[in-house]
Amino acid sequence: MVVEDDSAVLETVQIMLGDKYEIIPATNGEEAVKKYKMFKPDVVLMDVMMPVMDGVEATKEIKKIDPQAKIIGLTAYARKKGKELLDAGALEVVEKPFTRRQLIEVIEKYLE
Repeated sequence: MVVEDDSAVLETVQIMLGDKYEIIPATNGEEAVKKYKMFKPDVVLMDVMMPVMDGVEATKEIKKIDPQAKIIGLTAYARKKGKELLDAGALEVVEKPFTRRQLIEVIEKYLE
């Protein structure tokens, strides 16, 4: 699942990863929590700064549903918000901008 409020970034990630993985898009944290319950994705790529519910709160909610959830933060604010996301239960934080290779490497690390 890719959780991202910026439609251009969401579309870019879908293009980068869509040939390799099934992508479940979500545009805010609240939608991410609902879709997590429905689809139980293997990995969640979670933006931090979003409307309705931010990535930190969404991560906490998903971890309540599934303590084993594999959540990877994606943020341009890694220095400021990365620690909050890790404290909420994310496994790792990838800083924007990122490459296709970086995303695949981090996803594969947690799919093993």
